[in-house]
Amino acid sequence: MKNKELKKVLTYLFLGIFGIVMLFPVIWMFFACFKTNNEIFGSLRILPQSWSMEAFVKGWKTTGTYTYAKYFINTFALVIPTTLLTLASCSLVAYGFARFDFPGNQFLFMILIATLMLPNAVIIIPRYALFNKLGWLDSYMTFFAPAAVGCYPFFVFMLVQFLRGLPRDLDESAYIDGCGPFQCFIQILLPLLKPALFSAGLFQFLWTWNDFFNTNIYINTVSKFPLSLALRVSIDVTSNIQWNQVMSMALVSILPLILLFFAAQKYFVEGIATTGMKG
Repeated sequence: MKNKELKKVLTYLFLGIFGIVMLFPVIWMFFACFKTNNEIFGSLRILPQSWSMEAFVKGWKTTGTYTYAKYFINTFALVIPTTLLTLASCSLVAYGFARFDFPGNQFLFMILIATLMLPNAVIIIPRYALFNKLGWLDSYMTFFAPAAVGCYPFFVFMLVQFLRGLPRDLDESAYIDGCGPFQCFIQILLPLLKPALFSAGLFQFLWTWNDFFNTNIYINTVSKFPLSLALRVSIDVTSNIQWNQVMSMALVSILPLILLFFAAQKYFVEGIATTGMKG
């Protein structure tokens, strides 16, 4: 009994120390918001000498034309439609692969999974050339269009695995009651997909919110910049960088992600746990 209690205490102690180590960059960033440049680079102290919200106020206003309110609006205008379109398109594609035995089903699914191994750097040039011909550069269509046609094989695979864990008896009962395939998907299967959709949506929201590479390639106008580019601009605009302002805006930019994760944690864990099941 004592050995079990000792093992439990040591496990929690290890997890606690590991958690502190993982959170230390965020903790350091929080305290750096209240420090001057001399304190940040000239002292190893974690706590600041004085506490002031000046860095948050000046950082929010920026030294440019737009405040961070504009960049937050741009980010939500980019991330929310991209996430919703991804869920709609990928769930439909996954339904087709999981429930219909059409010719070439396995072969096409194999090709879809194979595209997971393609690095982003390989497809960025063809995509850029295509978007340039379509006149979509410097617009959010470069993100909306791939999301609308299910160009995220990871989420398709994730939802296929979840759908395979749902009994086909549900579909057959719906067909007997007069439902068509689309009605069966919307009324029967889609509500059961909620945990997997929450997980996929959270992943896509996080990835699009933090995406710097693609936004840097496709978006050129400052008035359309999301937060990831706005933070980079705040470093470029002046040679005398006020790092406390940069850190304060970086902290503010990750707060929605932290709140979203804790709000959807239950569904996120449930979706991750069940997408590996196969009926």
